[in-house]
Amino acid sequence: MSHWQEKHISRLSLKHIVLGSLGGSIGILGAIFAVALYIVESLTRPRRLDSFVDLYTFTPFELNLPAEEITFPALHGEHLVSGWYVPSPQASTTVIISPGYRGRRSDLLGMTGKLWTAGYNVLAFEYYGHGAVVGEPITLGYHEINDFLGAVAYARQRAPQAHLGAMGYSMGASVSIMGCAKTSEVEALVADSAFATHRSAVAYAVRRTLHLPYILFDWVTDMVLWWRAGYHFRQVEPLRDIRRITPRPILIIHGLKDSVVNPKDALLLYGAAKEPKELWLLPDVEHCGAYFADRVAYTQKVIDFFDLHLTKPHSSNNGKCAGIEGTVNLLGGARSMPETETV
Repeated sequence: MSHWQEKHISRLSLKHIVLGSLGGSIGILGAIFAVALYIVESLTRPRRLDSFVDLYTFTPFELNLPAEEITFPALHGEHLVSGWYVPSPQASTTVIISPGYRGRRSDLLGMTGKLWTAGYNVLAFEYYGHGAVVGEPITLGYHEINDFLGAVAYARQRAPQAHLGAMGYSMGASVSIMGCAKTSEVEALVADSAFATHRSAVAYAVRRTLHLPYILFDWVTDMVLWWRAGYHFRQVEPLRDIRRITPRPILIIHGLKDSVVNPKDALLLYGAAKEPKELWLLPDVEHCGAYFADRVAYTQKVIDFFDLHLTKPHSSNNGKCAGIEGTVNLLGGARSMPETETV
């Protein structure tokens, strides 16, 4: 959801809708419906090829990664999901990594390279319709969870004996939470900048853009979402699902200056998660910006997490993994994430 506010909800156009409706014959209900329709249409609109960046992006070639261009079926649906599989000789672990709303797999090349160098197989993929142009409507996690579960099945097929870890950014982090709750195959999860619920993600964007109480539009937006996309807000709730991941460990990362996903969502997710869990908050970091705050610290944090829980023996206590229970870390001195950089 990294471009929701900048590209898909225009503050000026939304205000014109509201003020125009209030001042005309449509009235208050018409204004509310108009805004709700605009929100849903903006959220689900198919991606269009509209910039130089869409045509020319970085690939594993630039990083000398031995990546294979792959496609695999989603768990449900007739489409194929695009990704790169980067095998590592003698690897005992595969990490599945995914980007956020309208994100590309090329956005993941930085961490893909670091994980591969650390000795992991890596499966980096993009959600159908979010990266490559396919002309199909998208959702904010409702359909995308099938892509994640398809990636899990593919990773298991490629390395049947390997441990599986997952790492996601923004919507990809939220989808990974919901996906891990549905399968026991993934043994450890890193969630960077996840939203707690579909409703909270939309509400935060609308409040920051329109400067009106979101409660005015909530019920109607939910109904329009059902009408246009076939699902309700309540059907995309990582906050509800995260408790089902236990006893598998989860590391939650979030920047406290996030203008796309409310930083309070990280606290909600951490509070709902069962042990073992860890929360890493970064005071001066924007959305998905922790990697760029300190590349060395971020990379080491993630690799240490996966090493501890997927590749090295560790003690246990009543089914809880040792080392990260109830931990909250803070890191300062960060900067925002440039749009052109990759994690």
